[in-house]
Amino acid sequence: MATQLAVEGVKQAGRPKSARWALVFLALAQFMVVLDGTIVNLALPRLQIEMGINDSTRSWVVTGYALAFGAFLLLGGRIADFWGRKRTFIVAAVGFAAASLIGGIAQQPWELIGARALQGIFAALLAPAALALLTVAFPGGKDRGTAFAIFGSITGVGAAVGVLLGGFLTEHVTWRWCFFVNVPIAIIALAGVWFLVTESKAQGSTKYDWPGVILAALGLGSLVYGFTNAEHGWDAPEAWGFIAAGVVLMALFVRVEATVKHPLLPLRVATERNRGAAYLASFLSGAVLIGGILFINFYIQIVLGFAPFLAGLASLPMTVALIITAGLVANNLPKLGAKIPTATGPVFMATAMLWLTQVSAEGHYLVNLLPALLLMGVGLGMVFVPMQNLALFGVGKDDSGVASALVNASQQIGGSLGIALFSTIAAEATAGGVSLAALSSGYAAVFLWAAGVAILIVPVALLLITIDRRKFTGTEDA
Repeated sequence: MATQLAVEGVKQAGRPKSARWALVFLALAQFMVVLDGTIVNLALPRLQIEMGINDSTRSWVVTGYALAFGAFLLLGGRIADFWGRKRTFIVAAVGFAAASLIGGIAQQPWELIGARALQGIFAALLAPAALALLTVAFPGGKDRGTAFAIFGSITGVGAAVGVLLGGFLTEHVTWRWCFFVNVPIAIIALAGVWFLVTESKAQGSTKYDWPGVILAALGLGSLVYGFTNAEHGWDAPEAWGFIAAGVVLMALFVRVEATVKHPLLPLRVATERNRGAAYLASFLSGAVLIGGILFINFYIQIVLGFAPFLAGLASLPMTVALIITAGLVANNLPKLGAKIPTATGPVFMATAMLWLTQVSAEGHYLVNLLPALLLMGVGLGMVFVPMQNLALFGVGKDDSGVASALVNASQQIGGSLGIALFSTIAAEATAGGVSLAALSSGYAAVFLWAAGVAILIVPVALLLITIDRRKFTGTEDA
């Protein structure tokens, strides 16, 4: 699906044929990375029973990937810039395939969670390298806008297809194929990039900011761990203590980045207001997409009783709505610019989540879920298309890796924090109840909070996005 989308999107482009096919394989790698953020979602209930893990450990199968991915993405972006983007891509693809094999043969919970974290680390190398190579292959103009629209839409499509594919594999083969399926995808993407993409890297100093790396990883890890522990109560030391430590560590990270000679995250990349809007939108949409949709899957399977593959099919309308919307937005981006779709999409997302607050033990798919899934797909399609392009607008070539890493990192960090926070909210709302009514009540509380998170993107877009639509879409020189 990702390959077909990429080919169709660039068949009219004026770039050389090799650049168009490079887009296909780079997009395939991005598809795989995003796919793995959700492919295990529908496998979790069956995986949990087979491996004998509790609810808290279950959430780490998802969080472990998102947290490692988000925590090391900035480093991955810098490695891609300094060591070589093609070289980084190749090593990361091999590592991702190996980590997937380990996850597929895991026999103990710690092995499975470790494999997920290892996948996240290699994804943190793969994703920024892919987007940076795309930036080099399409340096500007309308072709770049088309390429980035395709790349951005794949972020939503990959997450949605992950749910469908995960359900099919879990029901008809085994949940272990949710890991094994990455191996052929990684090999195809690696082969294409090997033959079609030329190497590129940053010039000048290539020193790494190790204090920044350590502070970012520890700070983000503390925040996620603290929110996860809040299910034991917000006044628990293991909750507020880690959250407070995370805030302090991230504040120190910002201070270090402002003073160190070779920062992991040059603040000039993040503080430009239009790019800042993209990163904030990515963070918030990640919380809703990764965190909120996880509980939609729980409701479909646990409360409504859908089998894994049927649950995946039930999520398909969101994917279809996302693809159609992304195509319409991409075609009309020269007229719309970045602000209108980025500010309008979250309204659809929030409406979808508010609709879901009416879920109950006696709920019905056509009434309680289908309208919300369609609205969510429309909203995500409107946000994702301009977000990727906006996140790299005006970035210098030497910073393209770290800038692309930041947009992915913000989404994954938002997703891992969303899972941790929403899991705590659900646990508090159910008050230990295990009945379908209690679970539905917990899910409804999650959806209400997710609606609030989604609507925060609107003022971000309205207040921070000021770029002229002609400059944004390449119809006028920046």
